[in-house]
Amino acid sequence: MVVDLKANELVLKAGDSNYFAEEKNVDGKLILTNQRVYFKTKEDELSNYNLEILPNQIKEILYFNTMKIFPNGLNIILKEGKQLKFKIGKRNSWGKVLNRIY
Repeated sequence: MVVDLKANELVLKAGDSNYFAEEKNVDGKLILTNQRVYFKTKEDELSNYNLEILPNQIKEILYFNTMKIFPNGLNIILKEGKQLKFKIGKRNSWGKVLNRIY
């Protein structure tokens, strides 16, 4: 799994994640840089689920519990209204950093 970083782009945080797409859960890695957020799938055949989110696209960051009890859900709400839901460890630290970039 390789992410092509742009000029002067630095990785600030990265972690294993699940993206809750409408029709399936996709294993991958959530990567936060100083310029954007990436989600890269672990499997090449699921590359259509790869995401690139710019800070100016983000409206709000919300937390949720997976399976109603596990505090590891992170919901990135875009200005266009789309919700991108992820399961990730240490979601509070992710939320704090994400809230600083948009």
